[in-house]
Amino acid sequence: MAFEIPENLHPDMGPVAWMLGTWRGNGHGAYPTIDSFEYGQELIFAQDGRPFFHYMARSWIIDPETGEKVRDAAIETGFLRCKQDGKGTGTIELVMTHNTGIVEIWVGTAEGGKLEIVTDAVGRTETAKEYTAGKRLYGNVEGDLLYAFDMAAMGQPLQSHLWARLQRA
Repeated sequence: MAFEIPENLHPDMGPVAWMLGTWRGNGHGAYPTIDSFEYGQELIFAQDGRPFFHYMARSWIIDPETGEKVRDAAIETGFLRCKQDGKGTGTIELVMTHNTGIVEIWVGTAEGGKLEIVTDAVGRTETAKEYTAGKRLYGNVEGDLLYAFDMAAMGQPLQSHLWARLQRA
């Protein structure tokens, strides 16, 4: 699907402009404290001309045999901000909240169809599970959005947790 940069895109958001729109697809999850699973996901990056994108994501567990939805899973939302250095590289700030009672501040860089971020701060409610750090990598590969999420949680060190390939809707 062809992608056009909106006329009102804030200049600072250039390094992440490729992420705009709705993305859907499937992924895989695993972690030492949970059984591996397959999931479906939808990511939405929206903008209104100001120097940020509104990010929304929802996912659902799918049956690996049938591909059918089993139950709803994670929901997260936040704001992605980018400040360009004038050479095509952007410094990234992302604030994100989760339905599980976790809030995060992420920092990193975006350049050449790739965004890489790590947690700078993590907060959680009393009822949220223990989660201490994360690392996310998003890439534009053959027009698809590929991503990987590493996490440190439940007494485990930072390690692979989720990975997916999403197509522009």
